[in-house]
Amino acid sequence: MQQLVEIAGLGKSYSMTGREVPVLSELDLQVQPGEFVAIMGASGSGKSTLLHILGGLDRHSRGSYRFAGRDMNALNDAQLSAIRANEVGFIFQSFNLVPQLSVYENVELPFFYAPETPADADQRIVGALSKVGLSHRLRHRPSELSGGEMQRVAIARAIVTSPRLILADEPTGSLDSATGEQILAILEGLNEAGTAVLLVTHNVEVAKRARRQLVLKDGRFVA
Repeated sequence: MQQLVEIAGLGKSYSMTGREVPVLSELDLQVQPGEFVAIMGASGSGKSTLLHILGGLDRHSRGSYRFAGRDMNALNDAQLSAIRANEVGFIFQSFNLVPQLSVYENVELPFFYAPETPADADQRIVGALSKVGLSHRLRHRPSELSGGEMQRVAIARAIVTSPRLILADEPTGSLDSATGEQILAILEGLNEAGTAVLLVTHNVEVAKRARRQLVLKDGRFVA
């Protein structure tokens, strides 16, 4: 079976005041289609940087990264945008919803970055919101929702294009335990339906929900 995510010797550095500052070093990772993987680590360990590289939001400096067999550093910006629009869904701790837009319009956003809007876009949007239990909130704005509801909108936006991979960056970090449990149950359901999930967290109990756990420290996997 072809790996969905395959990185080897991956490194990332940033130039700051004339010197190279390493953030990630010599990372090796493989994620199979439909797998559920958690990456743990303290703040500053490089978790978010790795997620941005895996999602095509940033490029690595060294090593290799192949997504579904494609060399990500060999792709141009338009090709990376197409992958983000169609094959990768992002879920952030801070929700990243547009406050001026309705719930429906927020979930619709990925289609603006796709080459063409699918004919069944409305059906997909309503279906995604139904999966997270928010089909009755289509016309509400984010300010009218609870934190848990906003995160469910973010999940609906992430899955509306039926991605192969969901990248979740501390998706329960700003929620109470009961609401966090609901969000994790949704992610588990998506994974059981065949979507690969890569979850970044500092919470050991959250990480245990994944089938495989990795620990990132100072830009390296240590466990």
